[in-house]
Amino acid sequence: MLDAKFVQQNLETVKKALLNRGKSVEGIDQVAGLIQKKNALQTEHDQLRATQNNASQEIQKLKKAGQDASATMAEMKSVADRLKAIAPEVEALERELDDLLMQIPNLPHSSVPVGTSESDNQVVRSWGEKPKLDFKPKSHWEIGEDLGILDFERGTKITGARFTLYRGAAARLERALINFMLETHTKEGGYEEVLPPFLVNADSLRGTGQLPKFEADLFKTTEGYYLIPTAEVPVTNIYRDEILKAEQLPLSLTAYTPCFRSEAGSYGKDVRGLIRQHQFNKVELVKFTRPENSYEELEKLTRNAESILQKLGLAYRVVTLCTGDMGFSAAKTYDIEVWLPGQDTYREISSCSNFEDFQARRAKIRFKDEKGKNQLVHTLNGSGLAVGRTLVAILENYQQADGSVVIPEALRPYYGGDRITK
Repeated sequence: MLDAKFVQQNLETVKKALLNRGKSVEGIDQVAGLIQKKNALQTEHDQLRATQNNASQEIQKLKKAGQDASATMAEMKSVADRLKAIAPEVEALERELDDLLMQIPNLPHSSVPVGTSESDNQVVRSWGEKPKLDFKPKSHWEIGEDLGILDFERGTKITGARFTLYRGAAARLERALINFMLETHTKEGGYEEVLPPFLVNADSLRGTGQLPKFEADLFKTTEGYYLIPTAEVPVTNIYRDEILKAEQLPLSLTAYTPCFRSEAGSYGKDVRGLIRQHQFNKVELVKFTRPENSYEELEKLTRNAESILQKLGLAYRVVTLCTGDMGFSAAKTYDIEVWLPGQDTYREISSCSNFEDFQARRAKIRFKDEKGKNQLVHTLNGSGLAVGRTLVAILENYQQADGSVVIPEALRPYYGGDRITK
């Protein structure tokens, strides 16, 4: 959530930033109007309180002098009544202001390229060589069906479209990838592993920015809880409404969770295979940092995510998202895109974002600095990695002419073998 005071003092800057994101500025104009009303009420309150204090002194003087103070006292009753009425008016304005600010996206960092769509994203770097296959590569869904390890038909029968049954080697490979990623991030990246709840309350989703704007993307239970769309939600909310110590920062956490997304508005996209599922596994990286260090930590977090692909020998590129392609809460995002020969394209496998204090303001996550002052932390997160998409990348990049799939060397101790065969 944006700071109301910052919006008021930098109205034109905020409007320009939102226009760069391709967003309407109507909400910002409403915010500015509400702030003016609130400030006017506050001014009136202060003036009435000063009048009340002066009158109180005057009444005491009159009483001491044995004079009649009834007229002044009667006048002060109307002042007291007005002061009493102002408080709920201010509270109502503050609620309306908060509701509006909750709907407004974060402002892009100055280093984010201005653009309207993914075609304006900028490639930062590339790593690895695309495999040179001397046969026509198959897509992962063809490989999975040929090997009998991905059962799309039965997944749909059990639940519905965009659910998949993993069998045998695929289930084993998914489990191996989760363990491999967690071991890498904890032992080499210095992250603390946590295992959070997979159901969260509405306050948690408001804290990270999914509510109220994106409720249609969520699965909600009859008890009012929500299935998590990403581990970012429960892990970031570990410290909601808390004040951390400066020496605790940066805090780096990693978590494996399943993720659940309704994919509202995405029907017709990626209908084949594992790319866009309602349920998928992910290993998440989350950081809580001091404001002055957050962009340095974003680079580290992105490199931590990249290290998984490097160990697996999978070619990829890192892309800076433009203003029009960033997520609602992000101030800057790097997408990591892995090469998929079966689809002859790069596909996103991780998004690494700095939210600055946008989430921390919503979730009230602060730290006490060396001067004893409470400041908002900066929050960051990224996939380290999306497990199903990593499995997709292994199937497509390590497929062999005979239909088998070689297991990357770094993964073999976790998988317990070197090849998937029929």
